[in-house]
Formats: sequence, C-alpha cells, structure tokens
Amino acid sequence: MISNLFAKKRSFVAALALTSALSAGMASAAVDEVHFLIPGGAGGGWDGTARGTGEALSKAGLVETVSYENMSGGGGGKAIAHLIETAAQADNTLMVNSTPIVIRSLSKVFPQSFRDLTPIAATIGDYAAFVVPTSSKYQSFEQLMKDYKENPRSVSVAGGSSRGGMDHLVAAMAFKAAGGDPKRVKYVAYDAGGKAMAGMLSGETQVLSTGFSEALALKNAGEVRILAMTGPERSPAANDVPTLKELGYDAEFTNWRGFFGAPGLSDAQADEYAATLEKMYSTDAWVEVRDRNGWTEIFKPRAEFVTFLEGQEQEVGALMKELGFLR
Repeated sequence: MISNLFAKKRSFVAALALTSALSAGMASAAVDEVHFLIPGGAGGGWDGTARGTGEALSKAGLVETVSYENMSGGGGGKAIAHLIETAAQADNTLMVNSTPIVIRSLSKVFPQSFRDLTPIAATIGDYAAFVVPTSSKYQSFEQLMKDYKENPRSVSVAGGSSRGGMDHLVAAMAFKAAGGDPKRVKYVAYDAGGKAMAGMLSGETQVLSTGFSEALALKNAGEVRILAMTGPERSPAANDVPTLKELGYDAEFTNWRGFFGAPGLSDAQADEYAATLEKMYSTDAWVEVRDRNGWTEIFKPRAEFVTFLEGQEQEVGALMKELGFLR
C-alpha cells in the first residue's frame, strides 16, 4: 500500500511564490504529493473520507498529486503495522482513521495505538445511522425496537467493525437508550462498511449500524431507508431522518475521522500537512464534498488532536466497560 514516495517540500522562495499566487486568486499546490492509506475496503467510511478529502485537496489546488490504496485486515491493524514497518519510505503517506483506533487498541484487537503514529489532525465528524433496505417491514426505529425488546434474537445488526467495535458499540448504546438489553444485540461483524451494507441488502441481517455519510449514498440511490441517526439535530443532507434524541432516546454519537503520518515524521512535515488540511476548509471544493456527505467539521491539529485522543480513551473506555465490552 505504501509506495516509496518521498515528499519534496517547497523552498522559502516557492512559499513566497505560493503566497503571491493565492493572493492573486491563482491555484498553486502547497504539497507536492499525498498517498492516502485506507485501512478498510471500498465503500466504507474510511474510504469515503480519504477519497473525499483527496478530491477536495486536488480540486482546490492544495496538493499536486493524490493517490490511494486500500489495505483491509485485522480491524485496521494490518495498515497500522504496515505504516510503522515502512515508516522510512512513507513521508508522503497519510493514513485515515477514526474512533475505532481507540476502541480496538483498548480491546487489544491490535497491539498498537495512536501513540505509535504521528497524529496530524482530526478533520470531520460523521454521525452514526441505522439503516434498512427499502423493502424492509420496518418504517421507523420504534418498530425495530418493539421487535427487539420482544425477541432480541429476531433482529440481526450488521456492522463494518468487529464485535465490541464501534458499529457494535453504537448499536448497543442506542438499543440500551431505547429500553433494550445492550448485551443481547445479535451483531454480525463484517470487515468493512461496504461489505456490511451488502450483507444487509442481501437479507443476511435486518438492520445496519453504520456511518451517516455511508448511509446517505445508498439512501440517495433509493436502496435503503435510514430509520434514525445519532446527531444532536437533523442533518440538512437528509432532513427527513429523525435523531434518536428527538425520538425520546438519550443517545448521541459523533465519530471523528482524521489523519496520521508515519512514526518519525518530522514536525515540519506534520505541521505542513495539518496546515494544508486547515486551508482546505475555506475552499469551494471542500464545501461540495462536505455537504454531499453530511459531514460536520472537527478540526483538531497536532497537539490538540493528541489531547483529544487521550480524552477519548477515557470516555470510550468507560462506555465499553459499562456495556460489558471491556473489563
């Protein structure tokens, strides 16, 4: 996945030229090359985040060359291990990740944590959603919960993470808030969000626990119905989808997504990547990608990102223990 790509950073003179070009309204790349490492398969939240970010950076002229490589396996652990092993050749690589890097590290799915990488920045927030095929008998989340409370084994929940992972954790949290037993969730784990969607659409499961942006793509294609989402209020991207809170369930969840560099990446390079991602927010290209996916912006660069991740370990760990996923 990680090609032998080396960043050729701009000189001071080139930086001055960039400033002049931008002030004159001309596009000029701030970074020569970015190779996005995606720890899951096509169609998942990581894949969409990396490709959407790359699209915006490229169209805005902030990065000259963008490439992508998917590396599934080990709940994301395969890509993390590969990035660490090939760090000396990975100056141009940014690996996308999200809340699962914290969850899977705590549950020992893989031995590494965010501390073994170079945190660049958290960039977006994506809410969770509960999705059924358009052919499903379930027209509302309340109907789903009625069946679950009567017979938990009658409702199979698909997710693109392992048991005890984020999709499982969010489903357990929501079902508990709705009065169900979170420990009795019949969860079917898939290796990526796209595979979990396919499993649900084929009838292997009744409902999918997934990212809101992933659900939107299939909803807009007319393939699924979104029963509820976990944001604090309805999203303009799908104003017909209710939140769990407005349905009377005290549950809210936002999955951050962001980027990590290889261990040993210099502060100068890491700062440049963070600065480039920050510039992206003010571009029309980014607004188009953000609104299309229903994302919210969460920009936490470098040290702020590390502090945030440390806090997540405490908060998510406490929730996992409460729901019986961590001892």
